[in-house]
Amino acid sequence: MPVNDMTLKIAGEAGQGVESSGAGFAQALARGGLHIFAMQDYMSRIRGGHNFFQIRVAPHDIHSHTDKIHLLLAMNKQAIAEHRTEMAEGGGVIYDQGLKVEAKELEDEGIRAFSSPLVEIAEEVGGHRVMVNTAAIAVATGITGYSFEEIAEVIEKNFAKKGRGIVDSNLKVAEAGYKFAQDTYAPEFEHCLELIESPPRMIIHGNHAFCLGALASGCRFISAYPMTPATSIMEWMAAHAAEYGIVVKQTEDEIAAINMAIGANHVGVRGMAATSGGGFSLMVEALGLAGMTETPLVIVEAQRPGPSTGFATRTEQGDLRFMLHASQGDFPRLVLTPGTVEQAFEAGARAFNLAERYQTPVIVLYDQFLANSFRTVELDDFGFEGVKIDRGELLSPEDLDELEGEYERFAFTESGISPRALPGSHPKAVYPVTSNEHGPDGHIWEDRQNRISMMNKRMRKLEAARGDIWQPELCGPEEAEVTFVAWGSTYGSLREAVDRLSKEGTSANMLHLPQVWPFPKERVSEILRDARRVIGVEQNYSAQLAGLIRQETGIEVEANILKYDGRPFSVDYILTHFRKEDFDGQTY
Repeated sequence: MPVNDMTLKIAGEAGQGVESSGAGFAQALARGGLHIFAMQDYMSRIRGGHNFFQIRVAPHDIHSHTDKIHLLLAMNKQAIAEHRTEMAEGGGVIYDQGLKVEAKELEDEGIRAFSSPLVEIAEEVGGHRVMVNTAAIAVATGITGYSFEEIAEVIEKNFAKKGRGIVDSNLKVAEAGYKFAQDTYAPEFEHCLELIESPPRMIIHGNHAFCLGALASGCRFISAYPMTPATSIMEWMAAHAAEYGIVVKQTEDEIAAINMAIGANHVGVRGMAATSGGGFSLMVEALGLAGMTETPLVIVEAQRPGPSTGFATRTEQGDLRFMLHASQGDFPRLVLTPGTVEQAFEAGARAFNLAERYQTPVIVLYDQFLANSFRTVELDDFGFEGVKIDRGELLSPEDLDELEGEYERFAFTESGISPRALPGSHPKAVYPVTSNEHGPDGHIWEDRQNRISMMNKRMRKLEAARGDIWQPELCGPEEAEVTFVAWGSTYGSLREAVDRLSKEGTSANMLHLPQVWPFPKERVSEILRDARRVIGVEQNYSAQLAGLIRQETGIEVEANILKYDGRPFSVDYILTHFRKEDFDGQTY
């Protein structure tokens, strides 16, 4: 009997509590020492439309999901129709007996039919149909033999604000559902879940991990217009604003958001703007303003498929080239591309230091999959104690006292980085700032030689920043038959695929880039120039990283496994396409 190794999926319509039920169940599993990876899929509507919350459980650390489901909690008949082809051998479907499902059809397909009186239990034991989700989760807990106490504690916590009566009613429903499943189905289900002794863990997704890193690095301002999938960044900051002294501004549009963030950073507050691709499109002119005025600025862009409104609640990696070239003209920028929740935390901690050190925009680019997927992590995986705040060439009042002559905000320097004084912090810290080309003192100046000197000065910062590159990670043996190359959230699925291939006898490794600009040319060239076979794995149509590698190193990525249907890569998808007999360099 497989123990602590399975995937569960809760599916139904928006408004049926799919996400809240799934998150509660995931929390209960994590409390019992199990590792989980959870992802959600939802349509861009408030009610109606098919949604699901999928939880993979394992006794060891996991970074991604798999395609096969072992237990489906179907809140309506559509859920069964949508997911029956995903069921693993011996898997089962929990559904309310009132749905009138053809159980024999499921059994003929090798799927166990777990018809259950979910509505009846909710109404007769709890007093209201709304508790049907609690009954369903309890039945799943009972079938797998998992600890009822863990579910009960989550119910206590999640419903505490609604009063003791609601808590007790849900507990009674859960007890009844659990007992029904234990008595009726548990003995015949192949998979079981057991508690594991483990250190305390937390469940976190990429957006919240980024927020923790940003907070540790001194971020105290955020301006944003709500846009999926970046909205929970602003929500988290707002929820903790009073505790940590964060100013949160929900703006009328993304143009206002980036300009407010520029203003905050101009006067010395570490601030950021959060958005997705459509919102970033509106920010482009102001991004150039930050580049011209050499204002530190952090933007986090959680991608979703475009163009235009695109697939509003889905995932993609289509904005890489956009981030590298957005806004007219040349100016330095840094682009970080974290691929795990730990890297999202580190990106939050790094970004503000880099922005102030090089006085330039820093873009943190990831996608909906990383933004909204949950994973268990050890509490010490986030090195809060190791976060150091570096404000770069920031002049103190004492520095300005010792300054001979007038202060020049944009003084020419060998590194391209001009010492920065916060405006109004000292009698000498008074200077003009303009979006036009200007001289060292900040006044508009259209002289040809000054233009050349200023452009060279600003662009020298990019060369200086090469010393701060977040270097690529090579996972697997240094010498391998095949080297996969990826960036962002494909990290988890690809890493597991590489591990599986190696166990099967195919020597494989993967090169993952957590930063793409400045491009880590030396390290990438060192690894890929002698690679036997290079395959890119990207979630976009045009293999954008592969093109960037060719541009910067001259090395051709000979084949690509691509995906742009709005759904994330799974381990199975990567392996299936790699193993195709006709996989000879074509893209998919």
